[in-house]
Amino acid sequence: MSGVVLQIFVVFVCLVVYSSAAKFSANFIFGDSLVEAGNNDYIVSLSKANYPPNGIDFGSPTGRYTNGRTIVDIIGQQVGFSEFAPPYLAPTTRGPVILQGVNYASGGGGILNETGKIFGGRINLDAQIDYFANTRQDIIAQIGFPAAMQLLETALFSVTMGSNDFINNYLVPVLSSVKQRLVSPEMFVASLIPRYRAQLTRIYNLGARNFILPNVGPIGCIPYQRDVNPLSGDQCVALPNQLAQSFNIQLKSLLIELEANLKGSRFIYADVYHIVEDIIQNYASYGFQNADSACCSSAGRHGGVIPCGPGPTHVCPDRSKYVFWDAYHPSDATNALIAQRLIEGGTDDVSPINLRQLVES
Repeated sequence: MSGVVLQIFVVFVCLVVYSSAAKFSANFIFGDSLVEAGNNDYIVSLSKANYPPNGIDFGSPTGRYTNGRTIVDIIGQQVGFSEFAPPYLAPTTRGPVILQGVNYASGGGGILNETGKIFGGRINLDAQIDYFANTRQDIIAQIGFPAAMQLLETALFSVTMGSNDFINNYLVPVLSSVKQRLVSPEMFVASLIPRYRAQLTRIYNLGARNFILPNVGPIGCIPYQRDVNPLSGDQCVALPNQLAQSFNIQLKSLLIELEANLKGSRFIYADVYHIVEDIIQNYASYGFQNADSACCSSAGRHGGVIPCGPGPTHVCPDRSKYVFWDAYHPSDATNALIAQRLIEGGTDDVSPINLRQLVES
């Protein structure tokens, strides 16, 4: 075999291997700060992560609210994408790059438009879907309608929403006592589900078919909630976790309903609450040394009073030993565990199938 022929053969084999690994055509991400990749860098907002020590394990801040990668970054790597989905608002997120997917997530964003208003600027889910509609038109302009619809129907869509609707809405300390007198926890949770139904249906109507939706994690266990509720002692704070569990029960039923009613759709329910609760309860067996405090901390018993940087902060020497990076967000090490269980886990972690089974179905 000649050298030129051999080179052509090697390139062909590499392309075959890559195409077999990249089961999804593109990776579209909606959500909040748990999965943001830098959109808030381009808006006027008090919620930003574009300063050290965020991104310390990337070498510089990336707009991600963690020391390294988010859950969706890791999932994207594991299902075959060579690049992270870029933030929609970045000037470079134009042209052919959008054919591989886009990240619309925004710190402070929520299901409800009023959520996160304490930060000023944020991109709520309705606005994120508006941005996706723009991307869809750009894709159609580039490759034509039939090819665009095929790309969207074979893409992965992740929607990570709900935490801020509690932490930065119903449970905001200066507002919660008034709001909770007017609206019961049951009424508030019930108000989220119809809005979420309409939003997810809109994404479907724009061409999405393959969805993964993480539920709300045990938000009563994050360092912030532990520090602002000192009477809970060493235990997770009860009310936030009760709200999350109530929402999660209704979310799971909603996804079953949507898959039954929206032709050709697949909705995966990612039980992040169960996964993170397991990690916190059994942290030592996962290689962690601390499961209740922030690696990046400024004030508070658990480092949860002040967000991570800028300003005087302490960063733990080994980020891989902490479940939490900051007052609200998991570390890269925790995100990697969560992502792996969503890809390979059993029905206690992810249902009705995991991501590996989705790409093979």
